[in-house]
Amino acid sequence: MFADRYAATFPKSRERFAAAKDCFPNGVTHDIRTMSPFPVVVDRACGATKHSIDGVELIDYFTGHGSLILGHSPPDVVAAVQAQMAKGTHYGSSHELEVEWAGWVKKLIPSAEKLRFTGSGTEATLMGLRLARIHTGKPKFLRFLGHFHGWHDAVTVGSDPPYETLPVVGIPDEVASLAVPVRPNDLNLVEDTLRKNDPIGAVILEPTGGHWGGVPIRGEFLKGLREITTRLGRVLIFDEVITGFRVSPGGAQAAYGVTPDLTSLAKILAGGLPGGCLAGKADILAHIEFRPGKPRMRHPGTYNGNPLSAAAGVATLKQVATGEPTASANRAGRELRNRLNALFEQKNWPWVAYGDFSTLRVLPGYTGPRPRTDAGDHDGLVPYHGDLDKLDGVKDGNLVAAFRQGMLLNGVDCPGLGFWLSRCHADEAVLTRTVAAVEATVAELQSPP
Repeated sequence: MFADRYAATFPKSRERFAAAKDCFPNGVTHDIRTMSPFPVVVDRACGATKHSIDGVELIDYFTGHGSLILGHSPPDVVAAVQAQMAKGTHYGSSHELEVEWAGWVKKLIPSAEKLRFTGSGTEATLMGLRLARIHTGKPKFLRFLGHFHGWHDAVTVGSDPPYETLPVVGIPDEVASLAVPVRPNDLNLVEDTLRKNDPIGAVILEPTGGHWGGVPIRGEFLKGLREITTRLGRVLIFDEVITGFRVSPGGAQAAYGVTPDLTSLAKILAGGLPGGCLAGKADILAHIEFRPGKPRMRHPGTYNGNPLSAAAGVATLKQVATGEPTASANRAGRELRNRLNALFEQKNWPWVAYGDFSTLRVLPGYTGPRPRTDAGDHDGLVPYHGDLDKLDGVKDGNLVAAFRQGMLLNGVDCPGLGFWLSRCHADEAVLTRTVAAVEATVAELQSPP
């Protein structure tokens, strides 16, 4: 439908992709960048926009895979990284910035009694599960279907659809068996599973729902989960790699008033540079310490707390602490959801926009109740009553590809059928252009072949 126009609009990207295929499997360096017939190639970005090498300006809803709450190239962050670059990129030593960076995390994140920096969010969840295992003496953990916690072996089971097919290629059965996957939003199922499986020592989840809210989770469930894990003596881990500093300056745990035992962080934490951390209870993080006669987790990591990421992280979290970036991004999320739903209702199209805080998704083929226009950040409609398979099951690949092509032709780049917003998206021109792009794209998709 859009393929010929897409190829004609982005010829230089197509050319670069041909070269990339000689270097990378599928020609990309991250699965989400895979696109038929080829992805766009970008050479610069600022604020809410980026520019392809073909000279096309695009409103960007990837926002660095959700890591750029301040938008692209915020001046304070750019200046901080440039200044640190001139001083050194890697001392191989302790430095003052890592302590300042950690201080902002402790100030903002309620669970952060102690923390340890890592190179990524994947490393942070790996650390959290290992420390929980040491702390409880229990080898297994409970996870929710559709929740993504990185790509290390322990957490791949049940992270992606189809959920009825749990084995993952390359993961030994002995490793896979340590994960106990259950469907989300069912507290009775959680308690029953924990009671029947004494070897489960921890529960891990994305606190706003799997795949950044594909199936939303909200405060009532989190509070119930905290009560159950406390009563049954299990470690509760919030994976706030995406929600940390985005949902609120203190993450989902601050927004909902639920404090986990451990929290994994990344993305916004490092201001868009590589970096993550595990924060949480001091007695659990103490298993990294040298203590005579106590079991210890060894934790190296060449880029843990490196000066460049620390500089970007400090500059970013200083702004996050004001509350303005999060409030602006959340406001933009509410406004865009409402405008899209008004469009879909006006056109009588079977589509709906839903989501919480500063993320949203569009769902085709929807004929259920329409969302309220007065919904807040996290009390709007959840389509299909949160059915996992309908909201986060296997997608129609052809439809997703066509939607992305249409959006790019209309000046918007978004990850599939989803949108990550930054404070820079709280701009009338940005929102107007985005709604117009969705209207033009869906109109063509709805037209008879």
